[in-house]
Amino acid sequence: MGLMFIFPKDEREQDRISIEKDSITLKSYGLPMIFWGYLAAVLTVIFAMTLAIKGPLYKLYQMDDNLNKILAVSVVFTIVAIVGFLLCFFFYEKFIIKEGLKIKVIHRIFWTPIIKRDYTLKSNEDFSIKHYLDSPNVAKIRGESSLKGFENRGYFQLFFTDSNEKEVLLDRSNQKRSLVQMKELLTKF
Repeated sequence: MGLMFIFPKDEREQDRISIEKDSITLKSYGLPMIFWGYLAAVLTVIFAMTLAIKGPLYKLYQMDDNLNKILAVSVVFTIVAIVGFLLCFFFYEKFIIKEGLKIKVIHRIFWTPIIKRDYTLKSNEDFSIKHYLDSPNVAKIRGESSLKGFENRGYFQLFFTDSNEKEVLLDRSNQKRSLVQMKELLTKF
């Protein structure tokens, strides 16, 4: 999710970073306003579709056939699930709390912690950044300057090694510099 929900990279970003005596808390930023416009458009379409099928769906549910009732209920459930999933996606937050060699990663939806994971670092310097390229870089292979904008640059992932020698993914980004800054920020505390 690091490509969508970005983290602050500088201590001056006080709205998303909390620095206490020996700990730091990084909070992911929300989605840009353009995505909220997309959400409004999608919810408007779903609302219009719901209004259009409300009458036939109600008649389908009132029939004596159980299969029709199951079909009507499943359509309503699907619409509610789509709206619920979209809202959860927009109200998702990720927290990274580091205190000494302890790291806590918390995933929240609607301000409620859903997943909490506690880790103990092997050492304070045990962060690593790896580059991933999912598909062949055809535009770069061809070497044409007109295709330079279409080159697949992949993305970078920030890992740390815990006390059990297990590599744990902390965040990812399409800019290595952002992860390097985040790594430097986390190693200070």
